[in-house]
Amino acid sequence: MAEPAESPRRQSVEWGWFLAWVLVGAALALGTVSLGPLVVFPVLLVALGMLRREDARRSLAGLASGAGVLLLIVAFLNRDGPGTTCWHRGSASGCDQHLNPLPWLILGLLLVSAGLVVQAKRQR
Repeated sequence: MAEPAESPRRQSVEWGWFLAWVLVGAALALGTVSLGPLVVFPVLLVALGMLRREDARRSLAGLASGAGVLLLIVAFLNRDGPGTTCWHRGSASGCDQHLNPLPWLILGLLLVSAGLVVQAKRQR
């Protein structure tokens, strides 16, 4: 017998799948821009396996949130930007070039919140 849509167990299962899709989305985004086929192909195989399950497909919005998490990490790493910042620590010093973190932050927040809103609406 199927559980009602609003049951706590079903909601927790769907949020669990959402978090799994967040991991897949972040790994696909990282693989796409950095590591290439080393990461993309195995993650695609995992994603295809997840797509076979109907309960996992209901939480597919986690892909967008996962990509957004990666963008938020880029924004955090460039928080001293834009431009060049120099540092001195003990016996070491250097300068780093940083991107403008604002576009990364805005797009990351949009993607993460869009995925969360879609998932929350499905829970109603």
